[in-house]
Parts: sequence; structure tokens; C-alpha cells
Amino acid sequence: MSDIRNETIPDGHEIEQAENEIKEDAHSIKRIFQQPKAAWAVAFACVVAFMGIGLVDPILPSIAAQMDATPSQVELLFTSYLLVTGIMMLITGWLSSRIGPKMTLLIGLVIIILFSTLGGLAGSVDELVGLRAGWGLGNALFISTALAVIVSVASGGSAVAIMLYEAALGLGMSVGPLLGGLLGSIHWRAPFFGVAVLMLIGLLAVWILLTDMPKPAKKTPLSAPFQALRHPGLLTIGLTALFYNFGFFTLLTYSPFVLNLGEFGIGFVFFVWGVMLAIGSIFIAPSFETKLGTKKSLSLVMIGIIITLALMGIGADWPVFLIVMIALMGLLLGINNTVMTTAVMEVSPVERSTASAAYSFLRFTGGSISPWLAGKVSEHISIGAPYYVAAAAVLVGLLLFTARRGAMDRLS
Repeated sequence: MSDIRNETIPDGHEIEQAENEIKEDAHSIKRIFQQPKAAWAVAFACVVAFMGIGLVDPILPSIAAQMDATPSQVELLFTSYLLVTGIMMLITGWLSSRIGPKMTLLIGLVIIILFSTLGGLAGSVDELVGLRAGWGLGNALFISTALAVIVSVASGGSAVAIMLYEAALGLGMSVGPLLGGLLGSIHWRAPFFGVAVLMLIGLLAVWILLTDMPKPAKKTPLSAPFQALRHPGLLTIGLTALFYNFGFFTLLTYSPFVLNLGEFGIGFVFFVWGVMLAIGSIFIAPSFETKLGTKKSLSLVMIGIIITLALMGIGADWPVFLIVMIALMGLLLGINNTVMTTAVMEVSPVERSTASAAYSFLRFTGGSISPWLAGKVSEHISIGAPYYVAAAAVLVGLLLFTARRGAMDRLS
């Protein structure tokens, strides 16, 4: 393990500088494959962790049918997962600064393995909802720490490490629904066990290949994310993300119920969606920011998202039309995710990790409401109504962003 570097966790300025270097380094994509084993171990675990977000998507209708549950009941699997993930983002920095990044990663992985296994053994929807909440706890601990660890151990500079992390995110978000569909076609319980096995491999790889890393010199107080949200610019971006993610997770969690496809069909549709998400995030978003700036890029892409969601509400009875719109939304959401993350890093002088924790708290808690509400709205109004509600939520976010532009003078 001589190729593994034992470095300190990078601070916010180093990671932000790395993101800028990506745009200037034409050889970063080639160097992304020249990494030590420790970096690949954490990156693999990242892929599986992000797979967990969409893995359940293709099996939601199957769970509802086999457990005699309504769409709103099974969509609580996402609500509990996202709500706990968001809340736990408030304490992950505090915990990691005290027990160290490697231990935080391992604890998160153990929790994911435990609760995904128990999810495969669950006997009711209520049990699944509670177990997905535990899964969200492990996911928050892992993903909040993984980026800084990859930057610390990767070779070729921080810019390459950031690209490795983004590639893992895109791969996980696209492969998750496909794997969920493949295993779900066998039985709805199979995807839960599949994630547990893959995460066990990731756990062993991180434990063996990642050397112990020193704890940060400065301990993060529990109050840090709340103090960060006192900055008006960061609060504005966070609240905008809250309403935007309402639309994001309505699309992701409600669409399987109106596509009239089997598990594999749903999985493949969202695999394409994930690929488009990665293309928008990695390849298109930087060009948007360069040509239009952060503020204008966000505004234009959110308008596109609002229009597309409204069209999905109109065409909710036409599965082929919905499939095309879902693919288009992947592109728009990928662009918006990257531009909004850039805005979080630029909008305030708050240290990056703290700003990210505060922002993630708002966006995940906002996203947690939409799955359950989408199910309820469809049950009581119409199958297209959830998309209209999602479009309205994103519109509120856009209006808030526009009205408070003066609070974001630091943005381009």
C-alpha cells in the first residue's frame, strides 16, 4: 500500500480551487484512471451509495401491489430516506471532525449494509419506511465525507479527484434504477440484498486500502450549519434548492406509477435519465456557466424544468411522451444540479463543507415532502396533478431566487 498517500483532509478553498482547475485541465479525463487503490475503493463505495437513491424506484409499483399499499404509502420509502439524510447532514461535520474521516465512512457503510439487509426481510410497508430511514442515516454519514477523502488520497491533483467523484455520482444515479429493475424483476426484495452485498465489498475495500487519516485540526461545532444559513445569499440558494428538489423527487418517485411498465422497463427508463443527468452535469453545465454566468444559467434552466413538468402533467396519459420528457428532464436537472452547487460555493464566505451541509439539509428535507404528497395528490385529484404541483413548487423557487438576487452579489 505504498502508493496510498496519507494526507490531511483538504479545506474548502482547496476543493473550490480544484473545481476551477477542471475547466482548465484538458488532460484530467485521462488522468482520472491513474489512481491509487484507496481512491478506487472510496469511489466504488460512492457509486453504490448513490445507487441507493434510485434503486427502489423501479420496484415501487411492485411493492405497492404485493403489500396492498397505495402509492402515497410506498412513496414514504423515499420520504423517510431523504428526511433523515437531510437532518443528519447537520451533524456529519461535527462527527467527522471528532472521530476522523475513515471511521465516519466505515460507520456509514455498516449502517447502510445493516438497514438494506433488514429492508429485504421486511414484512410490511411500515417496516420498510422505518428501515429506509436508517439507510438514510448511513448514506448521510458516507456521502458527506467521501468527497474530501477522495481529494485527499487521489493522485494527479485535486481537479482529477473531483472528476472521479462526479463520475461516481453519475454512474451511481444511472446504474441504480437499472440494477433495481433487473433484480426487482426477480423479486422486489432482491435489490435490497444486492446493495448490501455491493456495500460489503465497498466496506472491505475502504477498510483495507484506505490508511488511517488524521482528524481535522479544528473541530466543527454543531451550530456551524445554522450559523452559515444566517448569510442571506446562502439561505436564498438553500430555499431555492428546497423548492427545486420538490420537483426533482416528484419526477423520480412518482413517474414509475404512470409509465405502465414492468420493473426492468422502469429501470431502463431511469437508467437513460441518469445518463442524461451525468451528461448535463459534467459536460453541459460548465459551458452554461462560462457563457451565461451562474444567475442567468439557473434562471433559464429552472424555466425549462417548469415548462417540462407542466407538459408532463398534460401528457400524463401518454407513457411514450412521458419517457421522452423524463430523458429531457435528466439533462435539465443535471445542468441545474451542477450550477446550483457552484452557486452554493460562490455565494458566501462560509467554509465549503459547512455551506454544503447547510445547503444539503434544506434540499434533502425539501425533497422529502414531495414523494408522499405526489401520491396523495394523484389519489385525490388526477394522475397528472402531481406534475403540476411540482412545476408550481419549482416556480416558487425561481420567484424566490429572482426576488432576492441582491443577496447574491458574489455570484457571476
